[in-house]
Amino acid sequence: MEHADRVRALLVSEQDRIGARVSKLEHDIAALTSARRSAVDDDEHDPDGEPLSARWSLLAGLLDSARDDARQAADALRRLDAGTYGVCAQCGEPIPVGQLEVRPFRERCVACTP
Repeated sequence: MEHADRVRALLVSEQDRIGARVSKLEHDIAALTSARRSAVDDDEHDPDGEPLSARWSLLAGLLDSARDDARQAADALRRLDAGTYGVCAQCGEPIPVGQLEVRPFRERCVACTP
C-alpha cells in the first residue's frame, strides 16, 4: 500500500471514529434535553446528584470539541488531496512523521506552533 493510501486510511478511520463520537454526544444531549423538559423538580439544589444543567454544559463542551476534531479531519483530507498534507502551513517544511503520528491533523510543525 502506498504511503498516501495509508495516510488516507488513517485519516478516514479517525474521521469515522470522530463521527461516531459526535453522533453519540448529540444523542446524549438530546436525551438530556428531553429529561430536562420532563423534570418537574428543582435539580439545581439536589444534594444527591449532579445538576442536569452541569451535565448538559459538559456534554455541550465535549460536542463542540468533537465537531472541531471533525472539521480538522476533513481539512486534513482536503490537504492530502491537494498534496499539501504533512507540509507546515507556516514555514513550508515537511512535518516530521512522528509529529503526524501523534496528531494526524497537524497543520504546523512543532517549531511553528504557537
